[in-house]
Amino acid sequence: MRERFPAAGAIAAAVALIVVVGGSYFGYQELSGDKCSGQVKLTVAAPQELVADVRATADAWVSEGASANGVCVGVEVSETSPVDLAAALAAKHGVALTGVGGASGSTTIPDVWISDSSIWLHRLRAAAPGFTPTDGASLALSPVVLAMPEPVAKGVGWPAKKVDLPALLQQILTGSGLRAGLVEPTRDAAGMSGLLALGAAAGQTGGNARETQTAALRLLAGGRSAVRDDLTAKFPQAADQASITQGLGVAALSEEDVIRYNAKKPPVPLAAIYLDPAPLPLDYPYAVMPGTDPDKAAAADSLHKALNAASFRDRLGALGLRGPDGSGGSGFTTPSGAPPKTAPPSAAGKGGAPDTQVVDAALSTWTAVTAPSRMLAVFDISGTMRGPVPTAGGASRMEVTKEAARRGLGLFGDDWAVGVWVFSTNLGGGRDWREIAPIGPLASTRGELLQKISGIQPKQNGDTGLYDTLAAAYETVQDGWQAGRVNSVLILTDGIGNDDPEGGLSLPALLNRLEELKDPKRPIQVIILGLGDAVNRGALDQITRTTGGGVLVAKDPAQIGQVFLKGISLRPTGG
Repeated sequence: MRERFPAAGAIAAAVALIVVVGGSYFGYQELSGDKCSGQVKLTVAAPQELVADVRATADAWVSEGASANGVCVGVEVSETSPVDLAAALAAKHGVALTGVGGASGSTTIPDVWISDSSIWLHRLRAAAPGFTPTDGASLALSPVVLAMPEPVAKGVGWPAKKVDLPALLQQILTGSGLRAGLVEPTRDAAGMSGLLALGAAAGQTGGNARETQTAALRLLAGGRSAVRDDLTAKFPQAADQASITQGLGVAALSEEDVIRYNAKKPPVPLAAIYLDPAPLPLDYPYAVMPGTDPDKAAAADSLHKALNAASFRDRLGALGLRGPDGSGGSGFTTPSGAPPKTAPPSAAGKGGAPDTQVVDAALSTWTAVTAPSRMLAVFDISGTMRGPVPTAGGASRMEVTKEAARRGLGLFGDDWAVGVWVFSTNLGGGRDWREIAPIGPLASTRGELLQKISGIQPKQNGDTGLYDTLAAAYETVQDGWQAGRVNSVLILTDGIGNDDPEGGLSLPALLNRLEELKDPKRPIQVIILGLGDAVNRGALDQITRTTGGGVLVAKDPAQIGQVFLKGISLRPTGG
């Protein structure tokens, strides 16, 4: 629609024009020239649970003559999934977020983003230094709790005593029959918060924390759901003992989810279990996107004030959400056993910000454990892999790489299929690579694969025939491509790129070959993990831009384990 701007003095009184666009409302207040020097339209994205009330508040503000710095303001509020907008912002800044797929192409970046959790903002800031939103204050708060059918909750002491998460985790893992689940944590903030709490609890159960965490993640993977409504549908739908036993017994959800579920008067209500320490809550930050022009930024500030008013706080209460200070407004129904006021985010890091490295590590581990994949791992065995790593007690680059691979392999489920190659130069038959183990199911090859990885040794004075190897590995994975899996080539190298005295493919020739092989219907990720500060990042980035995937560099080779997990968690675009 073309906007019409009346000439100064052409209209004697203000006329409110409300326009409907794509199911959302915005208004333009046409005022006389002496009252309004221009007009701006502010675009706002909000999550499903808040969008209607943000829109209603914005409409009321506009109808009352919204303006900022003498400029009349219109507001368009649209519903946007937080993970979709996070993906779009990551793509705009040329970065990838662990576990988040590529941008859909249909997500528009607004002037103001109200996400459900500050975790998204912190992760984007950490990955993209150019992402510098302003404001960021909380509009609402919803603690993340353990949701349990009330009869199940009473069996663990609710509401008389606090539930101990490490003890509950042990109960879940020891065949108690208590079914656990969560919403996919790479795409849902409450699921992500629950995953972080689970990781912390695994370290308090005694014994091997890593094994406990892996077992818990595999169990949760069987009970995960793509969206919250699908997860809550798994709770018992009848009050008989058989239904309660067979239904979902515990899940990480927001307090608002529990309130909304119980408002429907189900046959078995849910109890909200409040943990100590509390998981990161949903805090609904109001963030003005970088690059927003001054008039729109002023309009965004004025709209934020309208959303801080008592009338909006009362709207939040009716939704089952608390105000940003953790207290409930008018109409808020406090769940049984809930504190009257909960604390805003604070304990997860400096200034209340979560440790994004911990978040990425948790999501990487989750993806490694739960995503069925088919991968060819290709190890650099050139002579420089013999070099010592001072920060790893003098172990060689080869040894720290193998240890990272062994640890990663321990996380992969039996539904993974993995093969191993090594590469250098002149490894026999005129090739720079050699197969150590063909791609096969870990259910039957795990022990043999671990043994063969342990036996890998660098080649004395070997060079780095990367380009020929990568083309052959890509073609091998493509020949056996399988639907329903993430098909990938994983290269682990400390080289500056291609260093092959025998010639072979040049970089342009490799890129041409990969373009010829690439099939959008059979996508293959190429993930290149570089060790040390001599990695030729520019050439490697060109390769992964062609194939999909990414380049990750551990400047300190002792950190290859963390980088390894992050690498295998990269998802195909749209995945």
